[in-house]
Amino acid sequence: MIDSKEIKSVASQVGFDLCGVARPRMFDCNKSAYERWLVAGYDSTLEYMRRNIDKRFDVTELVEGAQSVIVCAVSYKSDINAVYKYETPNKIASYACCRDYHKTVKKMLLRMLSQLQSRYPQLQGRAFVDTAPLLEKQYAVEAGLGWIGRQSLLITPRFGSYVLLGELVVNMKASSYDRPLGGVGCGECRRCRKSCPTGALVDDMVVDTRRCVSCHTIEAESAQNIDLNGWIFGCDECQMCCPYNSNAEYHRNSAFDTLFNPLEISSEQWMSMSEEEFQAQFSATPLKRSGLERIRCSVSRFDKSE
Repeated sequence: MIDSKEIKSVASQVGFDLCGVARPRMFDCNKSAYERWLVAGYDSTLEYMRRNIDKRFDVTELVEGAQSVIVCAVSYKSDINAVYKYETPNKIASYACCRDYHKTVKKMLLRMLSQLQSRYPQLQGRAFVDTAPLLEKQYAVEAGLGWIGRQSLLITPRFGSYVLLGELVVNMKASSYDRPLGGVGCGECRRCRKSCPTGALVDDMVVDTRRCVSCHTIEAESAQNIDLNGWIFGCDECQMCCPYNSNAEYHRNSAFDTLFNPLEISSEQWMSMSEEEFQAQFSATPLKRSGLERIRCSVSRFDKSE
């Protein structure tokens, strides 16, 4: 058995702001809702969302011998979003102005696992950062980190929704498990749903990716009839209006310091940028996933709409 207090102490040492431990279990209710989401076609061109359905809702199918799910979160809040306005051109989601969190959080998780294994040699586990069919937001709720807001993102009392998640699924039981938070939530607030420029938040915690600006600037083929509202990578509209984010603490881990300010890069600079210049400045950030050519297409669409 692994001590839960020790887990959280190590998580803090490697740079996480929050950590909780949950029991592995089936999420039948989530599975039913997910299947309805697929039937409605809200996954659009994201074909990977239809794969590994059983593993998605039962972590023991994903990791054999799973006994505990350790959920960690780290804040990335900066001043980037505070200066965006509705008409601001060439906006980039604030998480993408930092180093690619997939790599950063994964390294933190592996350091954490290594430290725990030095104390518990029999401990085995796998680290996950947003790239496997794992219900990380639901497990974050189970681990007491926060709740899932109307915009479908995890909201935490201290850091709002500006958090990045990572999980360790391990083969040992914990000395204690956390419980979902009580007495907190979104209440009657619906600012996120009202702020979505394309109406992609079709219901509480239901996103239609056919309309989602973030999806159209990163994943799906960008439809010409979608108004990108000045966003060229990602979209933070539903986060910028959230009261919890207005009062959230800023990030403390220097690994999530911003590497550039989107407001300092004009449309002309984006359009004249060479591939070499793009790689030199942005290869360590999530923008590499989209690529220069796709970003240029989004920039040009905004210019034409003016």
